[in-house]
Amino acid sequence: MAEGRGQPKPSGSHYTNVVECRHHPGAPLIEDHAAGDMICQECGLVVGERVIDVSSEWRTFSNDNTSADRSRVGATENPLLDGGELTTYIGTVATKPGSPDNSASFSQWQKKGMSATDRGLVNAFKDIATMADKLNLPRIIVDRCNALFKQVHEEKHLKGRANDAVAAACLYIACRQEEVPRSFKEICAVSRHPKKEIGKCFKLITRQSNPILCTPVTSSDFMSRYCTNLQLPTSVQKAASHIAKKAVDMDLAPGRVYLSVAAAAIYMASQASDLKKTQKEVGDVVGVADSTIRQSYRLLYPQRDQLFPKDFAFSTPLESLPKH
Repeated sequence: MAEGRGQPKPSGSHYTNVVECRHHPGAPLIEDHAAGDMICQECGLVVGERVIDVSSEWRTFSNDNTSADRSRVGATENPLLDGGELTTYIGTVATKPGSPDNSASFSQWQKKGMSATDRGLVNAFKDIATMADKLNLPRIIVDRCNALFKQVHEEKHLKGRANDAVAAACLYIACRQEEVPRSFKEICAVSRHPKKEIGKCFKLITRQSNPILCTPVTSSDFMSRYCTNLQLPTSVQKAASHIAKKAVDMDLAPGRVYLSVAAAAIYMASQASDLKKTQKEVGDVVGVADSTIRQSYRLLYPQRDQLFPKDFAFSTPLESLPKH
């Protein structure tokens, strides 16, 4: 590389801020970001040194250095936590030679600097995110559930209850509020607590927290998802929804929960189509025992001619449907 430094271009008795090679005016310059130099592309003359880089300084805050998620700031502010997570705590952890990375230890020190309230909220928000991920729920439901959990946590109506059980109940409520309901069995499947404990938390939240409203759950709310999982066509799904609604209107299955009525309706509609499903197949998807489907189906069977929609294309006549 040629030695020497470029000079600013004179203009009368004044100097301009134009930086260019004195031997090749107008030649393009190459910027060496590491050294901060401007180099002439033609002869290699360094025409500017220690140049300040005014472009965006992107940084990544993830553990994975190959991550494309870059930001000029830290993590997004969480309005549900006191202080918006903007406080920084630094803890010194003694290390031994050859010991593994202490990033987890620093994370523990970070949590120790948080208040007990924020620490409980952070743990609950992680549980909610994990459960929502297992149920393939969208972000809008997670946000609603987080806000609901914070409201319940501040009202202190459920003191003494496990936070993860309260979080599971809040997730169940958030799904109903967003009109994508999940059954208690589905919530329990991704939680560490039984249905009885989550049900108690649900009742306490809806009775004591104000105002928390839930839309009523019907059998039709689950038809689309269950029929899709059973690979049934739209015509069978519509028929099953019609059967379940008529069964409720006619009060054919008093005392039966909506899941058992939904399972019986799906079984009846599939048996009348060319894609027949067994009670076990329906029960595995819906989460209902074969005997429960059989009992609910027996209640619907006598009125089968009034349950199907008029435009349904029968592959199996009503007279040939199984009696149980």
